[in-house]
Amino acid sequence: MVDDQPANLRVVGMLLSRQGYQVVTAENGPKALEICESDPPDLVLLDMMMPGMDGFQVMEEMRAGAAPPSLPVVFVTAAQDRDLLLRAFDAGAVDYVTKPFLPEELLARVSAHVGLKLTRDRLERVAREREELVNLVAHDLKNPLSSVLFASEMLISGACKPERVPRYMSMIHESATDALGYIRQYLENSGRRQEADSASPRAGLAATLRWLAQRYEFQLEAHGIQVDVQLPPDDIQVAIDERVLRQVSENLVTNAMKYAPNAPLTLAGVPGAPGYWRLVVSDRGPGIPPARQRELFKPFVRLHDGDDGLSSGLGLSLAKQLVQNAGGQLWYEDRKSGGARFVIELPQA
Repeated sequence: MVDDQPANLRVVGMLLSRQGYQVVTAENGPKALEICESDPPDLVLLDMMMPGMDGFQVMEEMRAGAAPPSLPVVFVTAAQDRDLLLRAFDAGAVDYVTKPFLPEELLARVSAHVGLKLTRDRLERVAREREELVNLVAHDLKNPLSSVLFASEMLISGACKPERVPRYMSMIHESATDALGYIRQYLENSGRRQEADSASPRAGLAATLRWLAQRYEFQLEAHGIQVDVQLPPDDIQVAIDERVLRQVSENLVTNAMKYAPNAPLTLAGVPGAPGYWRLVVSDRGPGIPPARQRELFKPFVRLHDGDDGLSSGLGLSLAKQLVQNAGGQLWYEDRKSGGARFVIELPQA
C-alpha cells in the first residue's frame, strides 16, 4: 500500500490484515520502488496523487524494470476524471478504487487481483517445470539413442568384424532399454522414483567404470581414443542411484569423444575427501578456455563454439544438479601439460 497519508495507510492496513493479508506500507514513491525491487509483493495499491513522485511516475519506474513485469497495480484515487482514469490504465494499472471507498469493494478487488496473480504464478511454475522435464528427458535420451545409431550404422555398413556383431547387437538392446528406463523414470513412474530415492540408493564405483568402458569401447575406438581404466576396490559403493551415476558419467565420456578425439582418456575411481570417493574423467584434449570455465555449469552453455546441432548445452548443468541432489559435487580442473579433468565426488554408501 503506497500513500502519503499515514491515516490511509493505517486504515487500509488494518482492514486487509484482518482478512489475512500481509501488508507492507510505503509513504512515498521511492520507498515503494525500493520494496518492489527487493521483495516484490503480490499486489500494489498505489495512490495516484502524491507529492514529489506521483503514482504515474512510480508506475513508469516500475515498468522500466524496478518491479516484475507481471506485478499487478491497483490505483487508489479521489479523482473522478475519466481521462485521468484512462491514463492510469494506459500506464499499466489493472484496476482502480475511488476514495472514499467502501471496505467491501476494496476487499473484493484485492481478493480478485491477488487470486489472479497467484493463479498466473502457478501456471507459470507448471509451464516451467514441464519445460525442465522435457529438456531433461530429451537430454537423457540423446546418449542411448546415439549409441543405438552408432551400432546400427556399423551393422548396416557391413564393415564390422563378424566377432563384433554380437556386441553391437547387445549395445543396441542395452541402449534401447536405457532409453525406455529414462522415459519410465521421468514420465510414468515419478511416485515410485521418489520412494526409491528415499531408500538409500547406491552404485558400485568399479562396476560403473567397467560399464562405461564396455558401453563406449567401440565408439571411443572410432574416435581414435585409447582408454585407461583405473578401478577402485570392487566393494566401494557411493550414495547415488546406479542409473543416475551412469547418466552423469556418460555425459562426461561423450563430451570427451566430441571435444578430445585422438587423445588418451582416463577413467578412474579414487578416494576423495574423508568419507567420499571420486569418479574422474580425464582427457588430453584442448581443455576448457579460462574465459568459459565460469559458465561451464550454466544451462544452455556449450563447451566450445561450433558445436553440432545436437548439443543443447544442458548436459553439464543437469549433471551437476543430479550430483548435488545426491549430496556430492561435480567440478572441472585443468590438467598439467594440457587437457581437461572432470571430477564427480560422492559420499561413500
